Amino acid sequence: MSMRILDLGDTAFTVEFGEAIDPALQARVNALDVAITRAVAGGALAGVIETVPTFRSLTVIYDPLQTRRATLEAALAGLIEAADHAPAGGGRHWRLPACYGGAFGPDLAEVAAATGLDAEAVIAAHSATEYVVYMLGFLPGFPFMGDLPAALQLPRRSEPRVRVPGGSIAIANGLTAIYPWESPGGWHLLGRCPVPLFDATRTAPALLAAGDRVRFTPVSAEAFGHLQAELAAGRCDPQQWCSPAAEDA
Repeated sequence: MSMRILDLGDTAFTVEFGEAIDPALQARVNALDVAITRAVAGGALAGVIETVPTFRSLTVIYDPLQTRRATLEAALAGLIEAADHAPAGGGRHWRLPACYGGAFGPDLAEVAAATGLDAEAVIAAHSATEYVVYMLGFLPGFPFMGDLPAALQLPRRSEPRVRVPGGSIAIANGLTAIYPWESPGGWHLLGRCPVPLFDATRTAPALLAAGDRVRFTPVSAEAFGHLQAELAAGRCDPQQWCSPAAEDA
C-alpha cells in the first residue's frame, strides 16, 4: 500500500503508510514524527500542535488560525519522502528488569501449557527477544510492543480481568506490553516490571516512546522488591536501564 493522507476534521490529518503491524512501517512513522518534531523546534513548521504515532500512521494536529492544511502538506512533502527511506532501529534501547511467574505472573503456567513449553522456556523466549515499541495507547504510557516469538503467540484471554496490577508484563496475539497502571485487561500476565512507565512530574511523562527497543532481564522476587523500593524512594533513576539512540550515542 502506498502512503496516503486522510482527512481528520479541520484541525488534523493522518499520514498513513500501510495496513500491517510491521517494523519497517513503524520506522517510517517514527522517522516522520522525529522530523516534524525537529522542524517545529527549529521554527520551520508553524502551527503544529501535536503528532500522534500509531502502528502504521501519524496524525498531525494543527492550529488552523496559524497555518493551513495545504501549507503543511507542502512543507511535509520532503519529510515524508525522507521517512520512506528511513532505516529501522533508531530508537533508544532499554533492558528492563522483569520478575516472572508466581504472584507477579499468574498466567505463566497456563501459557506454558497452551504453547507446549515449560515455564522456564516461556521465560527464556520472552526475555531473549528484543521488542519494538510500535505505539503508546490504551493507558498513558502503555507500550504496544512486538513482535512476540511465534511460539508464544496466543489469543487474548476468554475472560478479561477486572483488575490487572500496574507493572504487569503481558502478552496477546503477536504483542507484549506493560500495564503502567492498575486497570482491567484481557492479556496473559507473565510477570511484572518494577520500573514506573508514567510519571506526570517528569519532563517526558511516558518512559518509553514509539521506536524504542525493549528487552527484559529476569530478576528474582527479592531483587524486584529492592528495585521497587529504591525507585519509590527516588534513589534509583529509570534511565539507568536505557541506552541512547544510535544517532545520539
